[in-house]
Amino acid sequence: MTADPRVKDVGEIRTAHLFDMVVELNPRLPIGSGPFGRRVLFGAAGGTFNGPKLRGDVLPGGGDWALFAPDGAMTLDVRLTLRTHDGALLHMTYGGRWVTPPEVREALADPDERYRIDPAHYYFRTNPLFETGAEPYAWLNDTVCVGSGYFVEGGIAYKVFQIL
Repeated sequence: MTADPRVKDVGEIRTAHLFDMVVELNPRLPIGSGPFGRRVLFGAAGGTFNGPKLRGDVLPGGGDWALFAPDGAMTLDVRLTLRTHDGALLHMTYGGRWVTPPEVREALADPDERYRIDPAHYYFRTNPLFETGAEPYAWLNDTVCVGSGYFVEGGIAYKVFQIL
């Protein structure tokens, strides 16, 4: 089969580190099994983010309305509010996937052990988007990001990259 002549070379996708973020989590709230899978709310209790272009705090009150498939894969549905060091508010949303191989599922289910598991042993990727009315950060409104998540003691952390 020949390539479609309409396909163009658009270059490689490049990224730049935007920030590292740690989100402290409240105890999980198991909503239960429904028609789409098992829903769990992982509420955000606070946290911090820090990077070359912006830094500040993760405000309490957001969270991840996660959906677990029968095979244990999780679909993320996250909404957070970030406050920058200079007082601007950023609405951050992201979906994503967390896929765990069977051999690490038991350890990852244990809140006292999960942060000890090497993130290379599971797949945890996100696609953050932002919304803000703060002029100094308006560039975020048109920015698509990718992130890689991992567990830390008491919560979750992400390395977030801006797609250039």
